[in-house]
Amino acid sequence: MVANSLFLTIAILLALGFWLLGELKFFIPYKTILFHEYGTAILVYLATLFLNLFAAAFVLNRKFFLKDTGRKLSHLDKQLHVGQTEVRAPSLEEELD
Repeated sequence: MVANSLFLTIAILLALGFWLLGELKFFIPYKTILFHEYGTAILVYLATLFLNLFAAAFVLNRKFFLKDTGRKLSHLDKQLHVGQTEVRAPSLEEELD
């Protein structure tokens, strides 16, 4: 789940970065001055944006991809402890088919 959130966050930031590269071409002559004067502010903003996007992606992953997981797993755990499971181990004959 963390890997999926990280992948989504990086994809969003890359898309945003490429879009901004296209939109802010007029800043190219001033890039050394901008990075020298505002580099730390830009870095802090990007780090904060990364953390917020990662948290949002993590919450969305938990909300949509883990729906009713606890209830389903507790039901399976109860069946396994009682011994009334319909899940059987695959036999060698089934694997050969």
